[in-house]
Amino acid sequence: MRAIRPGRRDGMKSRCATGNGVRRATATMLLAGVLAGAFVLTAQAQQLRTVTEGVYSAEQAARGDEVYQAQCVTCHGDPAEGSVGPPLAGDRFLPYWSARPLLDLVDKIHNTMPLQAQAPLSRQESIDLAAYILQAGGFPAGDAELTGAALAGIALPAVPTASIAGGDVPVAPAANLAQVMRAIAFPASNIVFNVQIKDPGADAPPPTGSRSFDYVEWGATVYPGWEAIDLAALAVAESAPLFLAPGRRCENGRPVPVDRADWREYTEAVVEAGRAAYRASQSRDVDAVIEVTDQLNDACANCHKVYRDVGAEGRGVGSDRCRQEP
Repeated sequence: MRAIRPGRRDGMKSRCATGNGVRRATATMLLAGVLAGAFVLTAQAQQLRTVTEGVYSAEQAARGDEVYQAQCVTCHGDPAEGSVGPPLAGDRFLPYWSARPLLDLVDKIHNTMPLQAQAPLSRQESIDLAAYILQAGGFPAGDAELTGAALAGIALPAVPTASIAGGDVPVAPAANLAQVMRAIAFPASNIVFNVQIKDPGADAPPPTGSRSFDYVEWGATVYPGWEAIDLAALAVAESAPLFLAPGRRCENGRPVPVDRADWREYTEAVVEAGRAAYRASQSRDVDAVIEVTDQLNDACANCHKVYRDVGAEGRGVGSDRCRQEP
């Protein structure tokens, strides 16, 4: 379901409000920039070292272990295989960090960890902790310590991920496609889109107990601010494969076209948009998330243009019903 996005902050317009002519002109200019930038990115990728080359020292990893035991082990387990929090090593850790610069991991630690702490870890503690994470993941130590200046030039390994279209969903779908989108994709996308008009880190969560107990009000105080954006982005990425569940029906009773290549392509685009929103949210940078909202909006809109009933917007007649022939 396509989320209805509010207008951007500071007079910026949502992409869905721009004209087709402007889109074509912009797309032409962007294509030229992308073609030129591709050579730069390729050259940069070739120059990156990898974490398999001994980019940290054993002494530094030992310091990181001390930080881990003091600040992280309760949530992430010992060893770092995950507990309340996600794993920091192994097959469930690397896919989200596949081929990304080590700088992203350190920024994530420094900007957001420990979760709900009064103050995040220092930059040096975050770098030392990254060294420990590499050690826990089996990557070898070297002679020199990992430094802040080196982070952008070191990449985590590229990890192939299984196609989301290839697996089977083990239970029969209970919801139709519209219900899945309204329950998960629509509200989660709107939480991400709302960053355009509200800085998640600017306001304190609403107080509880001001009136009779309300689960929604209470829930907003448990995972507020930037964590709410993190979770919404993950909800988009993790729930989109449900669109491919065999046997799911559309609101009008027609089968969801799970066997069509373009339907799988559109679904994968939603997954990637959710992952991109999650990566942007880790920066705790409002403008970075705003930039990703275009990708998320387009991932939804591109599918709707092909498969949604003509004229279907919001909850009007024919809304969220699959066309019989795209």
